[in-house]
Amino acid sequence: MTSFERAGNAVYTILAVVLSLFILAEVNYPNLTPQSQLAFFALVGLVLVFLSTPVHPKLRGHALARSGDAVFIMAAIGCFGYVIVQTEPMFSAFWPGGQALGSRAGLETALDHWVGLAGVLLVLEATRRIIGWTLPLLAGVFLLYAAYGQAMPDWLFPHRGYPWQRIVSQTFLHSQGVFGIALKVMFTYVFLFVLFGTLLEKTGATGFVIDFARNLFRKSPGGPAKVAVVSSGLMGSLSGSAVANTATTGTFTIPMMKSSGFRSEVAAGVEAAASSGGALVPPIMGAGAYMMLELIEPAVTYVQIIKSALIPALLYYTSLLLIVHFQASRLSAGGAPVAEDKVEQPPAVQGLVFLSAFAALIILLVAGYTPFRAVSVSLVLILAVSAFSERTRVNARGVVAAMANAARGGVSLIAAASCVGLIIGVVTLTGIGAKLPGAILPLAQNNMILALILIMISTIILGMGLPSAVCYLLMATLIGPVLGDLGIVPLAAHLFIFYFGMMSMVTPPVALAAYTAAAIAGSGIMQSGFAAFRFALVGFTLPFAFVLKPELLLLSSQGTLNMWLVTASITTTLLAIVALAGSVIGHMFHTLRMWQRALLLVAALLLLLTTFDSFLAGQIASAAAVVGVIGFNWRSKVTT
Repeated sequence: MTSFERAGNAVYTILAVVLSLFILAEVNYPNLTPQSQLAFFALVGLVLVFLSTPVHPKLRGHALARSGDAVFIMAAIGCFGYVIVQTEPMFSAFWPGGQALGSRAGLETALDHWVGLAGVLLVLEATRRIIGWTLPLLAGVFLLYAAYGQAMPDWLFPHRGYPWQRIVSQTFLHSQGVFGIALKVMFTYVFLFVLFGTLLEKTGATGFVIDFARNLFRKSPGGPAKVAVVSSGLMGSLSGSAVANTATTGTFTIPMMKSSGFRSEVAAGVEAAASSGGALVPPIMGAGAYMMLELIEPAVTYVQIIKSALIPALLYYTSLLLIVHFQASRLSAGGAPVAEDKVEQPPAVQGLVFLSAFAALIILLVAGYTPFRAVSVSLVLILAVSAFSERTRVNARGVVAAMANAARGGVSLIAAASCVGLIIGVVTLTGIGAKLPGAILPLAQNNMILALILIMISTIILGMGLPSAVCYLLMATLIGPVLGDLGIVPLAAHLFIFYFGMMSMVTPPVALAAYTAAAIAGSGIMQSGFAAFRFALVGFTLPFAFVLKPELLLLSSQGTLNMWLVTASITTTLLAIVALAGSVIGHMFHTLRMWQRALLLVAALLLLLTTFDSFLAGQIASAAAVVGVIGFNWRSKVTT
């Protein structure tokens, strides 16, 4: 490593610590105005991007590229620092006409506009560097739409068009664009939960999860794969990133699965499907629950969100465990070895750190603490509890390393949220946020399922190139106004979008989590992608099920929750996922014949995609068919 690289790493670490401490201080004891908070947050985030990610991978370390990066860094400091100076009362001496930036909307100076234009370009470039071309190109399309709306055909929602100065004011200078809801969610909630996960990792508590799962399933068929399912679910709830989750837990679980007899593409598919569902698991949900707090209208509480998310998450991971179990049973029936996983007992102190951190977080949230205050207290608790053992103790260097890791995991979200802010600013400016729902609503009135399918496809396509959390934010902004008019419980509608944002990670041809798993497993990319899609199939049907049957979310479209309907909905959905798992693998107690697999698939889809009031006879017949096939298959095993 050259002296320049060492200096760059040192600066990166210092800025990561500054960013973490700034967020902890400002969310708990704010001193700056909201726009200044977000401007400093974005400033440090973009500087970290330009420090760590070259303009092109082949130019890493090149002297000319380093000079260009220095220019970008200074420009970011200048543009975002300008917003802070023009917003904070302590700098009022520098305000034109004695008015803050937020108070001179429509009266901005030429300098305001040029700084804003540079800021927009910096956001686009930082996002391109850290997550690729998809989101910047999408933002560019929206910016062009804002400028040339008068030239759009009727089917593209034309408008009168706006000059670049107005677009810049809307998207950068004020609080409806870059410094709007997307960046606010990242600042207030997401980054602290990323830090929560990295600090737990430093104590070794996250390793406890894997060791505990290995002990739990040590003597169970397909134990290593079940370890992947459980550990990836718990770890994914912390990170919220399917790709990061696959890369970390997959390093341990994929070799374990391969050694126990699973083919490489199957091991990769199981890990990717399990990692992609992690953000669906309460209480943290990859900070998705906290985004919903800001976006759902009428407002819901944190407890309502995690209560509603719990049953679908359990059903999703139950389906994965069943698929793994049936796959292992099929291997055993075919004579392939299924090795027993051997592991030492995980240290109890690591479990204590993990459980106490989670328990404290949940108790504080249920007690009414704000999410950022609850996670802040939990961070202190992690340090306090971990200090009792050398195995878990985190010294000052470890805390700094955790903050640096949090920054590496969080800067992509900072850049992406800033870029999404550009899109949201255009949506607000042009009114397309009201026009798009107006086009979907008539369709929904004629065929709600078709409207939901269109929303599903849109979410999956966007999610192929965006982080799942950013995909949810964008879709909730675009589709949010129509959700309440679809006749769907608002929380159910938002969870519908959130689920398909996660499922995009295992949807070929751009199944990023599956491709990450394939690299670890040494398997074919497309084979692993389709295996992950097949194993996660329940994740594609559950959102339709809980929209049609909100009792699965412990909600009711009638206002009063009917516990009989809750019980019946859970029971039929469980039967459906057993049937779907058997149909996907082709094995239960014994190998299933083709007609049995087809019957199970049809029965599962009918149970998941119909309701009691519209298709009661079909629900009863489907449940009877599933029970009959299961009984016949068990009898086939007994008699062979």
